[in-house]
Amino acid sequence: MLSKEQVLDIRKDFKYLDIKENLVYFDNAATTQKPLQVVDSLKDYYEKENGNPHRGAHYLAIKATDAYEESRDKVAKFINATSNEVVFLRNATEALNLVAYSWALNNLTENDEILISILEHHSNLVTWQFVARKTGAKLKYLYLDDNMQITDEEFENKLTSNTKLLAITAASNVVGTMPNVKEFIKKAKAKNKDVVTVIDAAQFAPHHKVDVKDLDCDFLVFSGHKMLSAMGIGVLYGKEEMLNSIDPFLYGGDMIEYVYEDKSTFLDSPARFEAGTQNVGGAKSLAAAIDYIEKIGIDNIYEYESALTAYAYEKMEKLSYIDIYTTKNEHRSPVLAFNFKEAHPHDVASILDNYGIAVRSGHHCAQPLHRNLGINFSCRASFAFYNTFEEIDYFIEHLEDVRRLMGIES
Repeated sequence: MLSKEQVLDIRKDFKYLDIKENLVYFDNAATTQKPLQVVDSLKDYYEKENGNPHRGAHYLAIKATDAYEESRDKVAKFINATSNEVVFLRNATEALNLVAYSWALNNLTENDEILISILEHHSNLVTWQFVARKTGAKLKYLYLDDNMQITDEEFENKLTSNTKLLAITAASNVVGTMPNVKEFIKKAKAKNKDVVTVIDAAQFAPHHKVDVKDLDCDFLVFSGHKMLSAMGIGVLYGKEEMLNSIDPFLYGGDMIEYVYEDKSTFLDSPARFEAGTQNVGGAKSLAAAIDYIEKIGIDNIYEYESALTAYAYEKMEKLSYIDIYTTKNEHRSPVLAFNFKEAHPHDVASILDNYGIAVRSGHHCAQPLHRNLGINFSCRASFAFYNTFEEIDYFIEHLEDVRRLMGIES
């Protein structure tokens, strides 16, 4: 696990800590802060390599193309894919919409079933509601046991020979559950060899090693900004034969092979899905973020963040005025969802902000999950490897101040 000295050294790379004293950032599941190395990669690109990739024979166009494609190679290696299987998009949401429009709308019928979980972020839920409405396919949900887990029994009961699409998160952004997606994919393909599997790894990729070959998923998505990179860059992984068999999502320049007055042909993946001028700076920042993560070690990150989460969970569990929704299972993502029994989450978050503590409040783009838990909203503290145990102590201390300022002291 990362030592205290190592974490303090890492924190020197994060300039948000210089904004003011006692600024505690516990909203990492929404977006992470960016280290100097990532910020410098953006600056370096726009100062020294800015050109339109794939379109020019001059020096700066070539530099931009190299920066873009080297970033793709870096991402491919990070998830154990080939470069042709990595498509750059704005974020995980756009990636899921690409799968919906380019594959699902053209392949699902009213006899098919879409299997998702109640854990899903709206981007991996509303998208499939839309597809179900347009195609007539049936949307089915996997529900949780008392410890926020999807049991094998639940999965096997919901999986049928009509399941054509399995779309599931690898890590919940609310209750921290990390379903056994590898086993679910294996079971789904055994039941129906034509099933297509989509993994939302937005909350998983920043904390765990992703190996798409080992998972054997057809598609996987994640967002760069949740793992240290600039906003506006995300990744769709797809098996190469799958990507080349589906229609483009957007049409325009740089994705065409030949254009005639009455028809066009399109390049193979990834170019067929990257119409227009792409976010080269963002792609380079994602490559820099991956370099930063790999220097620390993804296993070290997971071990340290798990210790932070367990420490916070243990502290909060002792507070009688707090309800905790995060799974007790220690194999979980580094999020802690909770509510005061007598205070609204927005009030809690606003008061904590007065002490420099940033937590999330609301439904976290997971309204069906909250309703399933019997609530409408929650607070959420989410941790990263640049957070400290001392910050958690500071956070716990000021939860008492929330009670005092709200006039709900016992």
